[in-house]
Amino acid sequence: MIEPVHDALWVADGGIVSFYGAAYPTRSVIARLENGDLWIWSPITLTADLRNAVDRLGPVRHLISPNKLHHLYLPEWKAAYPDAQLWGPQSTIRKCAGLSFHAALEDSPPPAWRPDFDQAWFRGSFAMDEIVFLHRPSATVIVADLIQTFSERFLREHWGCWRFLARLDGLTQDQACAPLEWRLSFLNRAPARRARDKMLRWDCQRVIVAHGEWPRTNGHAFLARSFRWLGA
Repeated sequence: MIEPVHDALWVADGGIVSFYGAAYPTRSVIARLENGDLWIWSPITLTADLRNAVDRLGPVRHLISPNKLHHLYLPEWKAAYPDAQLWGPQSTIRKCAGLSFHAALEDSPPPAWRPDFDQAWFRGSFAMDEIVFLHRPSATVIVADLIQTFSERFLREHWGCWRFLARLDGLTQDQACAPLEWRLSFLNRAPARRARDKMLRWDCQRVIVAHGEWPRTNGHAFLARSFRWLGA
């Protein structure tokens, strides 16, 4: 259920969700902050087994939505951990009017996790924005939807004859980038390029993505390839 990445970082793979009829695997990241609090990125379905595993790691204090599509399971986690604070970009906060967020995330990490994380705010699209995170102690960059890396095996099993659409959209493991329609939606690329340049200055050994296979090594080169579409 939970895979250790570092002594203060874990991944948890969840079930498959449908996005406009297409099957998407889900993944969450759990970090133990310097003060012992838990930071949960893109929460997945909170099963009894997952809750037991999380509770053994420490107290849940922060629930993170990296973009406005990664909010489905925030209500059940907030119900289970009422003292946890909800965080997300303003686009998530607007979409989830029924939830009470602590604050909007932008380009600088809040004091609560500044010793452990840096972050970059990708914006300039009329359709989406996203906060990308660096877990400093493990040199791990965490990306939700700006990189998608479906394996051929997953596509054969879950997309069937429609898997050619994933290739056209740039979602396969060998392409590893944002969906084509999202790339085209960045009409103002200057803010996204600034975020990319900031990200590429980070010390990155690995990249965890929400949807698909994630590289355990050569993280910096992987990021540089995945964001070539932004140009110079």
